[in-house]
Amino acid sequence: MPLHVEMVTFDCENPDTLAAWWADAVGGEVNAVAPGDFVMVAWDQGPTLGFQRVPDPTPGKNKVHVDFHAADREAEVARLVAAGATDLGRNSFGPDFEWVTLADPEGNAFCVAG
Repeated sequence: MPLHVEMVTFDCENPDTLAAWWADAVGGEVNAVAPGDFVMVAWDQGPTLGFQRVPDPTPGKNKVHVDFHAADREAEVARLVAAGATDLGRNSFGPDFEWVTLADPEGNAFCVAG
């Protein structure tokens, strides 16, 4: 039986706040499984996002990150930045494969391609 992606989990300091931010970002719904300790966001377009409180989230760049696609990449990046994300820069592998790297309010990197 092959594996499938069920959930992508973020280590963070405040799972309730970060889950609420991501729920708004992806149009999902928050499920506070263990409020303050573990919260999930379910949405129609991808795997469940999990947020778990840890005493010291890994400093620096994530070893795993989430990649998103948007029909209008620049509009989506602008919306996320206005909501509290940080634009970390634009990248490409030529003109046909471009993306923007962002960070959520706790510094977790993610990408938006278009």
